Amino acid sequence: MNTLVDVGRDPQVVEKIQQTHTGLGKPKLNQVILTHSHYDHASMLPQIKQRFRPTVFAHSRFMDGVDTYLNDLDTLKIGDNTCEIIYSPGHSHDSICVYCVEDGILFSGDTPVIIHSQDGSYENGFIFALERINEKKINVIYPGHGKPIDQNCNALIQQTLRNVRPK
Repeated sequence: MNTLVDVGRDPQVVEKIQQTHTGLGKPKLNQVILTHSHYDHASMLPQIKQRFRPTVFAHSRFMDGVDTYLNDLDTLKIGDNTCEIIYSPGHSHDSICVYCVEDGILFSGDTPVIIHSQDGSYENGFIFALERINEKKINVIYPGHGKPIDQNCNALIQQTLRNVRPK
């Protein structure tokens, strides 16, 4: 399945998808997974749906254009990978992470999986999600903003857990 995780807000995404080589007879885009409903991750959804007609998955029950609502522990296929949905409240009420088991890839959206400070307080649902993420073998983290993290992912998440757990 050709999948886009978060559609963003840049109108050029439509052209970039159109230029992507997907194989003879394969659609450019089969599905979209939204990690949460904030505008910088979901603004282009109407244009993407109109142009490519993908199935749209999200945890949010309040977003227009979502075809299938995701819950914690649901699984989806992305390419040949089985991916697990991890509900991760904290950044927003509808945040999810997508963990692709076979390749050890985590699409974290804006869920803060790397926290360097012990300042702040975090709700139990967020800490529980981090504990579940910590149990996974993660080779690469694709955050919603910034470059992929491909070194010491599990060690970074373990440090985050130490920083956010109540003392």
